[in-house]
Parts: sequence; structure tokens; C-alpha cells
Amino acid sequence: MSSISGSCLCGKVYFESENDFNDFHLCHCVQCQKVTGSAHAANIFTQPNNIKWLSGESLVKRFDVPGRAISTAFCGECGAPVPYLSRNQKDLIIPVGCLNGVPNIAPQDNIFCSEKAAWYDQGIIAKSFDKFPD
Repeated sequence: MSSISGSCLCGKVYFESENDFNDFHLCHCVQCQKVTGSAHAANIFTQPNNIKWLSGESLVKRFDVPGRAISTAFCGECGAPVPYLSRNQKDLIIPVGCLNGVPNIAPQDNIFCSEKAAWYDQGIIAKSFDKFPD
């Protein structure tokens, strides 16, 4: 199995994992919207020990949503999402956007769609540009 690296936005948190992921969900719940500042979270799941921190592990901050089984972790310098263990410690959750390559699996599903952002569908059919529009 090949490895895949990832990092935060500023590059101070850097890690590597085996490119061996079990699940890939696009989660539309309200909490994931708040965590990402976007329409949904894109998270992959793997075994808890499938990570090697190469730098910046001490910069990782974690927030557990009170009363929910939802957590997030982020770089204390730039605020970008980074991997974290699920609250039950059974899965390592990696925000796909922090990977520096292509994971071995594609998104499998969209979950919590009853909470989907009201503007999401319009965004999917909106015009597309390769850069800022003129």
C-alpha cells in the first residue's frame, strides 16, 4: 500500500498515512457546516493508528461539540482542519482537503441531507470558472 501525506494550510502540521481508507462521507449536518464554514464536511475514515505525525502535532487543537459525538481538530497557527481520533477512538478521521494527493476511495455518500444548506443545490448548478470571474 502506498502512503499519502497531508498538511494544514500553513504547513506547520504535516503527517503521513497509508492510503488505505475505509469510508468517505460528505456530511451536510449543521455542525459540519459550522466546522468547515461550507456546505458540508468531506471526511475519510481509517484505522486509529494510520497516521505518522511528521511535524506540528503539538500545534493541533481539538474541540468536542458538547452533547454530540462530533469533534474537530485544527492547526493552532492557521486554523485549518487536520486529522483527529473519533470520540470513541475507533476511527481516525481525516478532512480530505488537507491531503496532498488522491485517496484510495471516492465519496460513497452524502449524509444528513435533511440538514443540507438551503443554497447547496443552486451552488452545484451555478456557472463554473477556472479562476475568479472577470
